[in-house]
Amino acid sequence: MGATVKKTSAVLIAVVALASIVVLAALLPARAPAASPTGVVPVLFVGNNWDGTADVIKQGGTSNQPTFTRVARLNIIPDINERMAEIATDPVRLGYFLAIRQLVGEGHDQFVDDMFASKDGRLLVVSRPSLADVVALDLNTGAIVWRFRVAGQRADHMAMSPDGNRVVVSASTANVVHVLDTFTGQEVGRFASGDSPHENNYSADGRRIYHASIGLVYTPADQPQFDSTKGDRRFQIVDAGSNQIIKQIDMGQKLAEAGYPNMSSAVRPMALTSDERKVYFQVSFFHGFVEYDFAQDRVTRVANLPNEVPNMPREEYLLDSAHHGIAINPENTRLCVAGTMSDYAAIVERDSFQYTLIHGGHKPYWSTNSADGRYCFVSWSGDDKISAISYKRKAEVAQIPVGDHPQRMRIGNVTRAWLLAHP
Repeated sequence: MGATVKKTSAVLIAVVALASIVVLAALLPARAPAASPTGVVPVLFVGNNWDGTADVIKQGGTSNQPTFTRVARLNIIPDINERMAEIATDPVRLGYFLAIRQLVGEGHDQFVDDMFASKDGRLLVVSRPSLADVVALDLNTGAIVWRFRVAGQRADHMAMSPDGNRVVVSASTANVVHVLDTFTGQEVGRFASGDSPHENNYSADGRRIYHASIGLVYTPADQPQFDSTKGDRRFQIVDAGSNQIIKQIDMGQKLAEAGYPNMSSAVRPMALTSDERKVYFQVSFFHGFVEYDFAQDRVTRVANLPNEVPNMPREEYLLDSAHHGIAINPENTRLCVAGTMSDYAAIVERDSFQYTLIHGGHKPYWSTNSADGRYCFVSWSGDDKISAISYKRKAEVAQIPVGDHPQRMRIGNVTRAWLLAHP
């Protein structure tokens, strides 16, 4: 009898303990499971800014004959009616919404700027400029899992930490950068920026964030003598753990010290070498890019690329961008550049800065590497298509039609089950 009672008590204790664990797990914030290499597949997400969608591109074929297929088009604004109702009843929000349309969106609303998929292939996190927010979409259902309203009136470029647990997003009009939990959307930190915070990149080890603000790119005072009216433009290195600013650099001043006066301090897209000793970046109004050495703390070289619109006034440059988009191949031997105003992409030798031009469309607006590093994708926002350009061949190997005004593109994961459901 005593043995039976002890056995029954042990069973009851085990059941209670198990129930407690289940209840506790339900109360804890949702976290992503570790991504299995066999459970996810890398794809290219293409943000179609003006129509509020994102295309999903699958790479296949062989190295000699690659294929690139659009397998899905995602609705990034399933809540648009609700958001527009909110904007219509808020005079301040409505004023900014209309200003973004006219000053930044070329007469169009900006619904998709940047996007990153969670490592487990479950969520797609997207910044939506005109709606001044960031949302996470469930890739299986298309539903919004969480929404974060940024400070100020516009959301811009993002970055995801290497471990996938954090996303940072620039709040254009508030001069801050938010640090968010990827899976809950909760703000876990922020840091200050200059005017119009823009580009963000994590270091490979996740300890630093490389950030830049671009200033007031929508003003008409575009001549060098009016450069000071463009506001506070900074390149910043930020401690990702504490969100403290480690270093601030005025790249316009560094350019002047290197013998390049009258160039802008506004750092646009950037590409870091694998060892993060050097960064290559574009600046406002310049047809080319700059090489900066972190250890030497100076501009070491400047690459001049062709200006194929020499008679175009600077005031007609799109948001002050002569070029907007730069990537570097995994071998760190070649760069891929989007020559926005000159309507070309360029593959540039890193050692000599010799280049090959690819005239694949109009208004190229971003460049990023394929998952295998063999190709550079360039978005032609004026033609609603993207190109796959071979680093090895220095030539375009494919064009893929996408949605209205493609801009940012990012490699991210989807689950194999999701991909099988979207052949």
